Amino acid sequence: MTSPFGDDPCFRPVTRLPLPGGRDRIRVVELLATGTNGGAQEHVLNLVTRIDRERYDVSVCSLSAGSAVRRLERAGFPVCVIEAADDDAAIEAVAAHLAAIRADVVHNHMYRAEIVGTRAGWRVADAGLPRPYVVGTVHSSRIRSDEDRDLIRRLTPRMDHLIAVSSSIVRKIADEARVGAPVTLIYNGIDLERYDQQLPCCTLREEYDLPPEGPMVGVVARLEPEKGHPTLLDAWPSVLAEFPNASLLIIGEGSRREALEAQVEGLRLAGSVILTGRRDDVPAVTKALDVAVLPSYREAQGLTVLEAMALSRPVVASNVGGVPEMIEDGVTGLLVPPHEPVALADAILRLLRDHPLADTLGRAGHDLVHERFCVQLMARAVETIYDESVLAGARLAG
Repeated sequence: MTSPFGDDPCFRPVTRLPLPGGRDRIRVVELLATGTNGGAQEHVLNLVTRIDRERYDVSVCSLSAGSAVRRLERAGFPVCVIEAADDDAAIEAVAAHLAAIRADVVHNHMYRAEIVGTRAGWRVADAGLPRPYVVGTVHSSRIRSDEDRDLIRRLTPRMDHLIAVSSSIVRKIADEARVGAPVTLIYNGIDLERYDQQLPCCTLREEYDLPPEGPMVGVVARLEPEKGHPTLLDAWPSVLAEFPNASLLIIGEGSRREALEAQVEGLRLAGSVILTGRRDDVPAVTKALDVAVLPSYREAQGLTVLEAMALSRPVVASNVGGVPEMIEDGVTGLLVPPHEPVALADAILRLLRDHPLADTLGRAGHDLVHERFCVQLMARAVETIYDESVLAGARLAG
């Protein structure tokens, strides 16, 4: 591929050894725990659209239907949806699917997929068939229950490779005593071509009847407890005190929508806070923001931070999890403690007051994403692990 960005590390060519045994492609199944939109699902979409399709025969399987499944299908990737009554039934169904397509690798995403996919891979071996190489990407520190945590710990020696999306996740894997499988740090990447292209003009002001001259601040995140929206709403009156025409856009859907709407009403912010719901034009919306915010209480990495940085938007984010691996405070963005609305308001106000600082941080963030967080680098690193399943002695199926 010819780089549109000169000597951009994301577009440097890579040379790989021929596959042994006369095989032309490695068959990979990406297994999703859920089919609804989220960071892991965005990761898989980015991965399957950028992986070398001449070398890897990639398909997707999901343990539930949802909007992410529909997005994958629109992108040309049919998804095998397995909606089983319980994990045991899911294991049987996934094992049958892996055996039917003679998968070489099962790549599990999120904890339920790790449980189901790992056991399904070994179930294939129990049936006397070649076992798929078991890879798991750990996207977050959240696990359904202590029982699942113990089960995943016991299953880890039966996994061939773990991928962590941030150094904080590497530490979490160690803290949970998950031993017996090698761990590789591979940062999530985003599709820079999607963000560097000429984006359509966003009509947010007209669409939501926002003040024509007021600054726009926004957060793109699922409306779930760990994303920290209540702290941002508590911070917003202080921003309005100095910028009364400012607007806050909360972009996304989730289980906390009604609670957030009640908080908006209780704080009398209805005129300046818009809950947009899910939008399909997130790059254009993000580009229109004066400040992008991620007030999370827990975050493995935070793809929406990378997306804002790719668009040269100044970012304020919580100093949690893997976020400091993307944002150097005062250099590529501003970091604030979680759960602290005063600090969050101060950081937002600092960027709204100081346009040169906001521009400088935005440019530095843009450059960092190109150096370290593009989807091409992510895909190449994952491909290397798939290759190890073959070249390091793990056999190809059939």
